[in-house]
Amino acid sequence: MKRTFLTILCCLSMAGTVLMAQNANDSTATRNIRTGWTFGVLPSVAFDADLGFQYGALTNIYYFGDGSTYPEYLHSIYAEAAYTTNNYGLLRLSYDSRYLIPNHRLSLDLSYLPDAMCDFLGFNGYNTILHPEWVTKGPDGTFESNPDYITRAFYKMQRDIFRLSADLQGDIAPRWYWNLGLGVLNYKVGAVDVDRLNGNKDENLLPDTTTLFDIYRDLGLIKPNEAKGGFNPYVHAGVTFDTRDRQNNPRKGIHADAFFTYSAGLGDQVNFNNLKFNAAWRHYIPLLFHIKANPSSGIQKDQVLTLAYRAGVQMLVAGESPFYANTYMNQLYMQRVLYEGLGGANSVRGIMRNRILANGFAYGNIELRAQVAHFKVGKENFYIGLNPFLDGGMVLQPMDMTIDENTIDSQTEELYLKPNIQDADTYGLHLAAGCGIKIAMNDNFILSVDWARSIKDQDNYKNSNLYIKMGYMF
Repeated sequence: MKRTFLTILCCLSMAGTVLMAQNANDSTATRNIRTGWTFGVLPSVAFDADLGFQYGALTNIYYFGDGSTYPEYLHSIYAEAAYTTNNYGLLRLSYDSRYLIPNHRLSLDLSYLPDAMCDFLGFNGYNTILHPEWVTKGPDGTFESNPDYITRAFYKMQRDIFRLSADLQGDIAPRWYWNLGLGVLNYKVGAVDVDRLNGNKDENLLPDTTTLFDIYRDLGLIKPNEAKGGFNPYVHAGVTFDTRDRQNNPRKGIHADAFFTYSAGLGDQVNFNNLKFNAAWRHYIPLLFHIKANPSSGIQKDQVLTLAYRAGVQMLVAGESPFYANTYMNQLYMQRVLYEGLGGANSVRGIMRNRILANGFAYGNIELRAQVAHFKVGKENFYIGLNPFLDGGMVLQPMDMTIDENTIDSQTEELYLKPNIQDADTYGLHLAAGCGIKIAMNDNFILSVDWARSIKDQDNYKNSNLYIKMGYMF
């Protein structure tokens, strides 16, 4: 809670500075074309009772050249470094350009993402029963007052990811592009290290007890050779159709892609060679414009309302995929720190991370993007936006939950699992709704604050989630 409060306070301070600068400038100032280099910097300072003190910063550097391509950038360099005293955070450096190699888009990414308390909510969505009372506080706001409390780590595991990727896109025909890419994902997974998280605290905030990850491993649902993670290089290839008017925050057009990803398993992961198929359709529809007179350049028309929606699938075509890799949504090129699904900030907001963990899944998002205020601060163009949204996802290919009858009793099955659940429930729809606030600089550097609530309590034992990140989700 403290972490969320400090981050919101930072965002509100930035918004207040922007609004004061707006009042100090001529309200009729026009939105100039940006040239040369520009960048935005935000601190990454927070505190979390489980994760410790977080310190760091992020920046996005853009180069617009002579401005002839604005708001499209010639080069983008993104860097973020944030870490906590209890081993949670991210280190990332990425580069994106359509101009370094003429007529090609090159994207490079190097990331290390340690996560001491990653959500693990079982397989196949509603096949796993969530018990909020085991991980939440009692009526007086303490865990001690909840007689059913087990540990906040019950639906958690440790997961560290190292990622290195290089993706290239080239022209086929007008609006059509080919894509090739390769990369490495190295996972380290296991049970939560409660001793490290408890540290020297006087009270045992995270009791060292059995978690859902331990239960899945003991039942054989998580195999011995995937229980610690593994080294998984991959290569992908596909096609893209793109009629968007811009890359970041498009106002109109279609962006669709389809591709295959082959992942290899090395060492004790040799049985996990697999082929997956991904397809996604994104559509941006202009709905409303604001037209005003401009003394210096005549009539100016600003688009202030856009309907945006996305629909996609990820399917296992051949081979076997380790459970930890099914939390990863394959992408043709990296634009975010982590593409995690289904559930969470980058797939289905309001649904807990990894709630829909399956071999194959579908997802959809629809939102209204309204720009409620435009202004300038110095040479930079800003706007404030609102975007109400509805997100959803569902299982298409369940993971195998066959359990030896000799290793499970009726009480364990009743408390944790529903391996014999009806298909209508397994393939049920997970829905959430919410609203976001955006503060954008030069249509590229976009600070986003989204709040979302799940429709069903089984999808989020906290009922709602707040996400603070960079950019629109799609």
